[in-house]
Amino acid sequence: MTKANTTVAARSVDPAAGGAEGHLTGFGSRSYRAYVLNALLFVYILNFLDRGLLSIVSEPVMNELKITDGQFGLLTGIGFALFYSVVGIPLAHLSETRNRVWIMTVCIALWSGATALSGLADAVNFGAFAVSGFVMLLLCRVLVGVGEAGCTPPANSIIADYFPPSRRSTALGYYAMGVTLGGLSANLLGGPVAEAYGWRTAFVVIGLAGVIVAVVFRLTVREPPRGYSDPPQTTRPSKASFREALRELASKPSFWLMSAGATLASFCGYGMTTFQTSFLIRTHGLSLTEATLQFNAPAALAGSIGVVATGWLAEKTVKKNPNAIAWLPAIGLVACVPFYLIGFSSDNRWIALAFISLGACVKYGYIAAQYTIGQGVVGVRTRATATAILLFIINLIGYGLGPPFIGVLSEILFSMQADAEGFAGLARASCKGALLAGLPETEQAFCRVADADALQKSLIITSVLYLAPAVFFMATARTLQRDLVAR
Repeated sequence: MTKANTTVAARSVDPAAGGAEGHLTGFGSRSYRAYVLNALLFVYILNFLDRGLLSIVSEPVMNELKITDGQFGLLTGIGFALFYSVVGIPLAHLSETRNRVWIMTVCIALWSGATALSGLADAVNFGAFAVSGFVMLLLCRVLVGVGEAGCTPPANSIIADYFPPSRRSTALGYYAMGVTLGGLSANLLGGPVAEAYGWRTAFVVIGLAGVIVAVVFRLTVREPPRGYSDPPQTTRPSKASFREALRELASKPSFWLMSAGATLASFCGYGMTTFQTSFLIRTHGLSLTEATLQFNAPAALAGSIGVVATGWLAEKTVKKNPNAIAWLPAIGLVACVPFYLIGFSSDNRWIALAFISLGACVKYGYIAAQYTIGQGVVGVRTRATATAILLFIINLIGYGLGPPFIGVLSEILFSMQADAEGFAGLARASCKGALLAGLPETEQAFCRVADADALQKSLIITSVLYLAPAVFFMATARTLQRDLVAR
């Protein structure tokens, strides 16, 4: 605890709230802790289901609204991430002193309602002014981002109060599965529903279901006493300011090194998952249901296994390898590069499936690490704020710039190929939906090949960039033990 923190009147955690056993047993009964953890996991799954649904239906959305790869990258990237990141920090700071369950309830209802509205997005005329379907959908995604900003920071803080330090790595790793299970759910539900009833129906149905989840969550999950599972000698000020939280984090190099690694990993990961369905449809000629059920779902499941396995291995080896939570993800990030290179370059769909799934399995361990380290290096007062700052960086740079990077890179490669093959000036949007049928046959043939090739090369180039975050996670291992508060 910093000197600045001690200037605020400190008090010991109430023994009645945590007692001498709180740091050993956690809050509530074992079965209720399991229920709460699963409830939080389900909410996190819903969070990433709503977030990832747009990527699943990328091709029908782009074809209907005549959106290019570059525009779609902006739609799924910075449009969502900017407001998610900006709103996340004040919501997390609010979570340090206010009821976290209520905050999550309101936010679940907000992002779910915005998801339902996304299915209604279309071109609108306001007198002499016309607003495109792209802009209307972008506004809906902004609202989704605002709502989802209130999920993970309070959830991480709740988990830290329900589970003692010795169990947090596994609990946070289990919660972190929501990232990959959310992607899995988006594929299992979104793909088939969108192909059978249309992409708009998928948004409306899933969004309305989320509003019901918000009500059930509020009625069944209890707000835990703050600091319940911390050691009895732990002292904390009555309130922490945002400046004090930043001051505490400034003295923790492990937090910033880990944040850099997680941000670069998410930059690659968010970009690749945003365009993976489009890649499978364009390159391997799959239907939307085939792409989601046969490929994306197994890859997401493999990623979920990787998240849990990393947290579990780190916890089991902590005595002999106290820095395992940092270097295990580094190994996985290096290992995923050759797997992805083979998966995205192969012409055989089953080889692509096997190696894309292997890449997802070994790389996603960094998610368990980012939450475990982010919670472990700060005190009880600043956990939610630390998580919000972490997510601010990850989402603004990783989610905000990853999809646009691949989208813009795809546009550049398409234009280069068009110039090289004598189709200079051919607009990428002309290759979308009904516009494609209006082109001469030679341009139609070029569009089909170049549209797939440009995206495929973009994904291959991005795969190599996973080497960069591995370096930062290895550097985190060097300072981690000095910075840890919860052990």
